[in-house]
Amino acid sequence: MKIVFAVFGSLGDMHPMNALGIELKKRGHQVIFATMDFYREKIETLGFEFRPLRPHLVPDDKELARQLMDARKGSELLLRQLILPNLRPMYDDLMEAVAGADLFVSTEVVFAAPSVAEKTGVKWVTTTLAPGTFLSAYDPFVPPTALWLRHFRFLGRTFHGALFGLVRKWIDSWFDEYREFRREIGLPPGRNPLFEGKSELLNLAMFSRVLGKPQPDWAISTLQTGFCFYDGRDDYGGISEDLQAFLEAGEPPVVFTLGSAAVLDARDFFEESARAARILGRRAVLLYGMFNDAPKIAGNGERGAESEKQIIAVPYAPYSQVFPRAAAVVHQGGIGTTSQVLLAGVPQLVMPYSHDQPDNAARCERLGVAKIIARDQYRAAIAAAKLRELLADEAYKTRAAEASKIVSAEHGTRTACDAIEEILKKPR
Repeated sequence: MKIVFAVFGSLGDMHPMNALGIELKKRGHQVIFATMDFYREKIETLGFEFRPLRPHLVPDDKELARQLMDARKGSELLLRQLILPNLRPMYDDLMEAVAGADLFVSTEVVFAAPSVAEKTGVKWVTTTLAPGTFLSAYDPFVPPTALWLRHFRFLGRTFHGALFGLVRKWIDSWFDEYREFRREIGLPPGRNPLFEGKSELLNLAMFSRVLGKPQPDWAISTLQTGFCFYDGRDDYGGISEDLQAFLEAGEPPVVFTLGSAAVLDARDFFEESARAARILGRRAVLLYGMFNDAPKIAGNGERGAESEKQIIAVPYAPYSQVFPRAAAVVHQGGIGTTSQVLLAGVPQLVMPYSHDQPDNAARCERLGVAKIIARDQYRAAIAAAKLRELLADEAYKTRAAEASKIVSAEHGTRTACDAIEEILKKPR
């Protein structure tokens, strides 16, 4: 069968789809990826066919990354300036990509997908990568602008349902552009794609039940699969010799990373992290990103050579080969990074930026495997104090190991692909 994946987003969005694509290709299906030009080389290296899907972002645009990661305006910018103004180009590209397809799978902000499914009749499957994006009144989302709301879950479904209702009314005007686009192509206004954009055929909730369990107000077509893992460890040749030697040379380090998107707006995160590691007297790995300069890890009058023995900075390493060897991981709370830390079974310190990151952080905090530090409070002394508490309390390590067992047993990729194949068997 011919299956098309329509993907927009960072590696946290792309990697789970890569996992599905690889498995479906192994099962004999023809797999095509429609996505940004930036991913073309990677997609073709994996043996998939590539189709362009607008809008195309420049991966090293740090100013755009800064704006998108802003807690107050980032999500609005993503929707109102990137996705909604590009509905027609996205629709045109996707219509071409799904020609002759038996099924297509879309990620969350591919808002042209419902219209393509209606126009073509091609079977359509949606995906949900993080529990908070269901916006459930029973399991409420913690918004980027109100991290403090995580302390008010006890107010219950009625309160949170009313709150989300107000938010929905507030942002409904953003989608006038969406409704106008649908009228232009001969379709009725339709449902709001942000709140009601799930396929009635199948929606894959591709995250572990340790982060969120099924709720009564999830889309009825939803199947929870567990995480679907891919991080390129077999494609990039593993970790570097220098990092391998460092990991083998001493006690487990603290790993500091900001994923693939937030890392473009790192500010002084890695320099402060290096100082925090020195305060603690801990070894550290800094994964500083492919598009950033290496951070200065020695300073403040300290001997550089001595500092460098305790801290290594590398642009990239597959998380699955580094996180299990860590004492703890400090990260931004993106769902891709969060899933890999949960799989590794180590404690976390989360410094969320925007979008789903504060909610993911709050869920890990409730699970008892993480502490949270606000981005504006991230200084060496504060981070060191949080890490000291995290590493001194064995309960964090124990709960992290328990969560890892659950995540490992869920077999998300297999479950998701089995469900996709069941949909393929059904008549149109």
